[in-house]
Amino acid sequence: MAQIGDQVRYLNAVGGGRIVRIEGQLAYVDEDGFETPVLIKECVVVAHAGQEASRTTFVQPTPKASLAVGAQQKDTVKAIEPAPIPVVETDGGDVMNVVLGYEPVDIKRLSETEFDLYIVNDSNYYIAYTYLTRADGEGWVMRARGVVDPNIQEFVCEVKRADLSRMDNIAVQLMAWKEGRNFDLKPAVTVEKTLDPTKFFKLHCFREGEYFDKPTIAVDIVRDDKPCVAKIAVASANDAPAHRGTHKVDAKEIEKAMRTKKNADMRHAPRPRHAQPVKNGGILEVDLHIDQLVDTTAGMSPADMLNLQIDEFRRIMDANMRNHGQRIVFIHGKGEGVLRKALTKELNYRYKTCLVQDASFQEYGYGATQVTIP
Repeated sequence: MAQIGDQVRYLNAVGGGRIVRIEGQLAYVDEDGFETPVLIKECVVVAHAGQEASRTTFVQPTPKASLAVGAQQKDTVKAIEPAPIPVVETDGGDVMNVVLGYEPVDIKRLSETEFDLYIVNDSNYYIAYTYLTRADGEGWVMRARGVVDPNIQEFVCEVKRADLSRMDNIAVQLMAWKEGRNFDLKPAVTVEKTLDPTKFFKLHCFREGEYFDKPTIAVDIVRDDKPCVAKIAVASANDAPAHRGTHKVDAKEIEKAMRTKKNADMRHAPRPRHAQPVKNGGILEVDLHIDQLVDTTAGMSPADMLNLQIDEFRRIMDANMRNHGQRIVFIHGKGEGVLRKALTKELNYRYKTCLVQDASFQEYGYGATQVTIP
């Protein structure tokens, strides 16, 4: 019988965590900071509270005993790891495309606003990245690092206005792989770019593109498996030595790439519609199920559907950020937890001042999250 403090896995669903409280036939499981209500009979105990405590108690063993304890600890930790979310590969996804996007937090106040930096991984590969900046005459500074799941857009960091003056150059380092299957080896990539910080003050420099629905400054890093490195200006015999071998960005080529659609299928993608929030007392209810956002999913990959759901989530959040005290329930379903995981990342980085909790189990079941605007 499951008890408070036990580590459990779900019997008929992906996920698990530690039981923090029990009310009647429901156990509340702490999973990535959320308390998920689950029927006790649906919980499978993988480590009792006492076993967990003994695993964290420090004992000074002999060298041989140390090896045995270490092996036992490793086996116990492996036992409680949640099963990874399966990756659904897309056609053509073995060709890598990676793009950075600088999105203003408030485009109506370009002279004051900060910027959110996103990285788009349009491929079937996991990608480890580092993002670096450099002012002329100075060394590189690492601003962010992380791993991006296949076929998804992910928040990287917030760019402060003070950072713009030290962003004459940016660099992105990439390493790609797949998990649990064979794949073609991709070379490690380092791409350096020259940025003009004055563009961040000009409204016409922010445009919607193939990966961004909001006005954004997009920077190609990898396009069709080819690193988008700055071209080398060819120096003639009459050129001054100081100009030989300098890097020069082909702005027309970048602009053309930003305007080019990903493929012909994008032109025939279903036309999305906005979710219609429903008022339930003082609560806004927003259903993010994909059939509420498009008439048909024909021609859409799982990544397309997820990005559409995330965009709708951002639209609702941005429209209500000034409504202090407003409670919004996002109905995302239980499923495999992919959408919930993506929303959690958005709330942790983009909307980190908001209060987040599981929505009422009696009203919404397992698959809903409540957000309160501060």
